[in-house]
Amino acid sequence: MVGHEQVGRSASRQRILRPPDGYHLAMSVRPLAMGRYDPCARWHADTFWWTARTPSGPAALALHRRGGELIATGHGPGAADVVDIADAVAGLRDDVDGFRALARHHPVVHALARRYAGVRLPATGAVFARVLRAVLEQKVTGVEAYRGYAATVRAFGTPAPGPAPGMWVTPDPAVIATTPYWKFHPLGIEQRRAQTLRRAAAVADRLEASVDASTATGRLTSLPGIGPWTAAEVVRVAFGAADAVSVGDFHLPNTVAWALAGEARGDDQRMLDLLEPFRGHRGRVCLLLELAGLAAPRFGPRAPLRSFARF
Repeated sequence: MVGHEQVGRSASRQRILRPPDGYHLAMSVRPLAMGRYDPCARWHADTFWWTARTPSGPAALALHRRGGELIATGHGPGAADVVDIADAVAGLRDDVDGFRALARHHPVVHALARRYAGVRLPATGAVFARVLRAVLEQKVTGVEAYRGYAATVRAFGTPAPGPAPGMWVTPDPAVIATTPYWKFHPLGIEQRRAQTLRRAAAVADRLEASVDASTATGRLTSLPGIGPWTAAEVVRVAFGAADAVSVGDFHLPNTVAWALAGEARGDDQRMLDLLEPFRGHRGRVCLLLELAGLAAPRFGPRAPLRSFARF
């Protein structure tokens, strides 16, 4: 149940959402932010801010709890656009009904489904913005990924409208597509990821026009440098795809094998076998395992940090 009201000038819009009982805002929007200092999605005090490039222009969306309500306020030229999808961004379009029965197939999943019953999957509809982050997360440490992502956003993006300080809107794909790959080197991004990002940016309009997760996955994986892992990372957030599994992840197969079978190590096939009873919600299961911190034991050294800034 939602209500609408206009606030102030045309550059600001507000919408009142009424989440279901037990809804958890912070855990639901967690996939949208790359750490605490993400330039495009972060908490300021008790408000979650998310920025977007919309057909009407840049926008910032603020989500704030007020009693049993969720207040969604949009700022900037695209304020109306982000307010219209505020319920999806907050995960309130996510359908968990079918998951409850599937969760009973395993005691760990059943327990987590009950523990995190208020968590919903967001669906932003912003495909290229998630491609930007996912490509820069390919085969590097989390610190390297964040540094490259934040630097790229600040180098090529635009300051976000609205009162949230230090927020940015992701770059226009046309800017990324026409930037030589070597200009990404000072940002800590080597040629391989830079070229992949440029190729995706060149067909961003086609990616954004994807009507569902399946179509987007096909279009993404047709691009050199984008495989199942990157596509799953994109569609799980852009479309709220509950079944998207990040095949090819360094840690995830071990996490699933450990949590669901007590095995310290597993490969992609073992992971998919263990997740099969939850088909339709396999990505949701992986998210719940992550939220619960059920990581497999670590036996080897951590990956070293690298720098491409001088290349």
